[in-house]
Amino acid sequence: MPCLHDAIDVNTIRVIEFPIAENAKGLTSLVQNQRTKRQLNMSMWADLSDKLDEKVLEDLTSNVKQMQDDVLKEILTLNANTEYLRPFLHGSSDKELFKKNVPVTTYDDVKLFIDRVANGEPFDVISGKPVTGFSLSSGTSGGKRKMFPCNKKYLENLNFIYCYRSLVISKHFDGLEHGKGMVFNFCVPEQTTPSGLPVSAATTLFFKSDYFKNRPSYWHWSFTSPDEVILCLDNKQSLYCHLLCGIVLRDEVVKVGTAFVSTLLRVITFLEKHWKEICTNIRYGHLSEWITDISCRDSVSKILGEPNPELADLIENECNQKSWEGIIQRLWPKTKFIESIATGQMAQHIPTLEFYSNKLPLISSSYVSSETMFGININPLCKPQDVSYTFMPHFSYFEFLLVDAGDEVEIVDLVDVKLGCHYETLVTNHSGLHRYKMGDIVQVTGFYNNAPQFRFARRGNLVLSVHMEITTDQALLNAVTHAKMVLESSNLMLMDFTGYADISTTPGHYVLYWELKGKYSNDIAKIDDKVLVECCYVVEESLDNFYKEYRKNGSIGALEIRVVQQGTFDSLMEFFISQGASSTQYKTPICIKSTEAIAILERKVRARFFTDKSLSLKFSS
Repeated sequence: MPCLHDAIDVNTIRVIEFPIAENAKGLTSLVQNQRTKRQLNMSMWADLSDKLDEKVLEDLTSNVKQMQDDVLKEILTLNANTEYLRPFLHGSSDKELFKKNVPVTTYDDVKLFIDRVANGEPFDVISGKPVTGFSLSSGTSGGKRKMFPCNKKYLENLNFIYCYRSLVISKHFDGLEHGKGMVFNFCVPEQTTPSGLPVSAATTLFFKSDYFKNRPSYWHWSFTSPDEVILCLDNKQSLYCHLLCGIVLRDEVVKVGTAFVSTLLRVITFLEKHWKEICTNIRYGHLSEWITDISCRDSVSKILGEPNPELADLIENECNQKSWEGIIQRLWPKTKFIESIATGQMAQHIPTLEFYSNKLPLISSSYVSSETMFGININPLCKPQDVSYTFMPHFSYFEFLLVDAGDEVEIVDLVDVKLGCHYETLVTNHSGLHRYKMGDIVQVTGFYNNAPQFRFARRGNLVLSVHMEITTDQALLNAVTHAKMVLESSNLMLMDFTGYADISTTPGHYVLYWELKGKYSNDIAKIDDKVLVECCYVVEESLDNFYKEYRKNGSIGALEIRVVQQGTFDSLMEFFISQGASSTQYKTPICIKSTEAIAILERKVRARFFTDKSLSLKFSS
């Protein structure tokens, strides 16, 4: 299939924060003056992270092929005799044999092996090194949380990505070293496998590790919140204390950070409900009694200090304003940027965040997942829709399956991808995944030195379909983004949305659930029917011709928007968390299939709207 640079549609990138990965020999030889990998111990990594060097990134991105070959050689040498790989490689670490014999896999293919290790069988069922724990995926993309084995190298590489993405950012702002970050980091309770190994979100494993506890005194590790707030397992108490500390230390805040933009909007909603209580705490110098986590309470009380009625009055005055437009800059006036994933499905929240932040620079800094890390945004101040990630070749061995190649199966190495082409990423890591299909469709947008740069195009398994059409999550997101322009005319903001293909009627039709909010008031006194009907039309008009042809001939019914009560998507999040999704990694799914989740949404519906216009068909020559 031809790949044309002109065909690049620069939209958004899905990023799942906080990865599992491993270093490779290539980085060691470049960074540590040709020393062998065995010499790169934990203290050396700590030293590398403490003394950040731009040359490391230049070396990494200039020696991609050799480094990738070294990574694969190291992984196969380590894992060739595992029970999983032995039938394919017979103990060999040969690259060509690996490509010929080892099959492309999905999670279902390796789940049995992972479960066996979790249940107490030896680690060499799947990994050549001891498995020290299991990292959980978010559970919102595919419906269920996946469990991936990891070892201590996982934390080393996570430390690397934290440090070097911050190095890139620091080149664009002055004075960061004199301030703190108000970063909403959270932990979740750990589970334990039958074999006694910890199972948790990757962030929790990191924040409980020595890498975090013994972190160097560099600006990106300096937070307004004490560690006890981050380690608090009650997320409501933790969030309240994060905000209280951030407000007390407001003059020191130079960065606001969350894992995802949607998380930051939930923080703002939480502040809307609790700012009066926070002001009372500040006014009297006493923390609310419902903060019962002892470590959290003691550490936050020290920051809260003596009564401060002047600060309480200032915050009260800002929060009492009719509009919360620019509230982030008003409460934290020295903030230089927001670091939060704003790509992929998070892109829908950008206009709302810009409203609250007065369009502060919004940085999506890294592309990582529960399986591995991928890369860093080398151009952090680019527009969110232009974000691409430069893949770092030392984390894992990367291959790419060409998308839409017809009956042919074309798999290429990282150095052989072509500009403009779409690929599904395959990952081989140190902890037991081999040629693993990520399910992410990425597009090559350019190169930094010899390292390819990618944008996230879409998830491969998230689609709507009621007839013979296929509407991807990205296509639906783009259509809703167009419709949001209509909302602007009525001073409404779309806070969140999801959708499903309703085939209970004939013909079937798309149903979208929208939660709205007024720009200048918390509630919506009256919904303008004409505006929402027009939104229905714009969404449908923005979908492809296949959809519109089936709409015209009656095979697909009119798209429906169901407006839900405020707080509905909080209830949806609570449901998914109760089903095992991660509270720290949660992302509202764009396409929803769970009947229980749909029932929650249905109970909150306050109005329904349908398209009342005919759709146009546009044919290209």
